[in-house]
Amino acid sequence: MTDHSVSLASLGWSKFFSDQLESLETDLVPMRVSTVHRARLTAISQTGQVKLTLPTAASTTADFAVGDWVLVHPQTHLLQRRLARKTLLERRTAGNRARQLGAANIDTLFIVTSCNADFNSARLERYLALANEAQINPVIVLTKADTVSDVREYEHRAAALQRGLIVVALNARSADAITALAPWCGVGQTVALVGSSGVGKSTLVNTLAGAEQELPQQTGGIREHDAKGRHTTTSRSLHAIAGGGWVIDTPGIRTLHVSDVDFGIDTLFAEITELAPLCRFRDCTHAHEPGCAVHAAVAEGTLDPERLTRWRKLREENRDNTPEQGRPRGSNSMPGRRNRR
Repeated sequence: MTDHSVSLASLGWSKFFSDQLESLETDLVPMRVSTVHRARLTAISQTGQVKLTLPTAASTTADFAVGDWVLVHPQTHLLQRRLARKTLLERRTAGNRARQLGAANIDTLFIVTSCNADFNSARLERYLALANEAQINPVIVLTKADTVSDVREYEHRAAALQRGLIVVALNARSADAITALAPWCGVGQTVALVGSSGVGKSTLVNTLAGAEQELPQQTGGIREHDAKGRHTTTSRSLHAIAGGGWVIDTPGIRTLHVSDVDFGIDTLFAEITELAPLCRFRDCTHAHEPGCAVHAAVAEGTLDPERLTRWRKLREENRDNTPEQGRPRGSNSMPGRRNRR
């Protein structure tokens, strides 16, 4: 019989997780959550896909995210414990104080948009703020690059959104996409795809995963007059990809509300963050105060006024949506400012 077992490292296991193991847990098997449904979880072990048995009090959607590492009883497949996360992509929905788990233990976030009317700087900045807050490396992926005469305009607009931001333009259906994204898809690396519907996320997942994947992602077209697409991905799932890495596709999000992302916004708008200490007043809002270094930069032409407008809007939304006491920390959070759940 052919041995199809793989190493834990190839599934994304690292010292960060092995250091969490306790002496009484040596008989348990580490597995990685691959799908999360309302009443069930599946995970990938070293020998293949496993349907997990959940503890009575467990809530799948509230307690687990695709990409989580869990410890499982080898015979019963009963889930014993979820390990602390290295990174977690999460968000709040409109009018809801509870957080929606997106994906866990991601190394790189591919923020996908297309070279057409879908390209929206403000929406891309929201994704960047989320990635920054989670300390996940963001990469802007421009799809449908083959449909425009000059892709450089889109590349320049994307690159201007954040200092040092990497931008990759490609055709999601082409095998060349695998080569273009290879630096982030190596053995044991995990990437997640986010973006609005119709930008080619599912097509890109299928390209990266190749023809041998068991359950290809459905793909759909877009409306030509406004470049808006239909939701073809309805749940998150973990897929093996060329190069030995893993990809998590996520449902399309058109309305993305930010909250509790102060660090993410400060990183996103670094040029404003660095000017703020030079203002005359410590609590300067960069709106009407005299001696404002930020407004001086706008007047001098070194700061885009539209960036300042979008910064202000994002800061106000973040303030209004963030609970005063901050979000609750789980019992297995890591110490320090950047806790992981």
